[in-house]
Amino acid sequence: MTPSAARAELVTLLQMAYSGERAAAYAYLGHRRSLSRPKRSADRAMLQQVLIDEIRHRRVVRHLLSQLDAAPDPRRERKMRRIGLTIAAFCQVGGWYAPMYGAGKLERGNIEEYEVAARLAHLGEHPHMVDQLLELAEVEWDHEQLFRAAAATHWLWRVSPKWPETDVRSHIRTSFNEFLTGDEPDPTLRWNPLR
Repeated sequence: MTPSAARAELVTLLQMAYSGERAAAYAYLGHRRSLSRPKRSADRAMLQQVLIDEIRHRRVVRHLLSQLDAAPDPRRERKMRRIGLTIAAFCQVGGWYAPMYGAGKLERGNIEEYEVAARLAHLGEHPHMVDQLLELAEVEWDHEQLFRAAAATHWLWRVSPKWPETDVRSHIRTSFNEFLTGDEPDPTLRWNPLR
């Protein structure tokens, strides 16, 4: 992959991530509001921290886009706003389990999204972005673990289809280092943003 092609793919991926973080923030706001019973205060606190992380991620991704002389995609922004608000509304009627399960599955995809972005940044000759992107992947790993653990406490977890388990958190950086040395094939070929 040429540096210019990697840069173009990186811009597209960061635009997707930026708007996806917007949808996530709206969804987590709605999810947090739906947990009004006192026994759900720990879940509300967890969602508050995840929400703060998602807003911070959005700022970081916006900064990375500006370093690439790019901007968010306005159409994607509008679309993801609608999706986030729809999920937020669903959380009000969808019970406790479905939002926890769905959030975990989405966060699992976000890990790979940022891992691929780090590789594209390297291939696109923007090595200064790699560490920030790997850190975003690590925080998404933390989120996936939180939501997986929460969902697994519900009886529906036993009958729900499971998304693939993540490797240990340190594997994110190990995998990137293997990519640098050529020991791992380019994972951009297996990442599917439409999953």
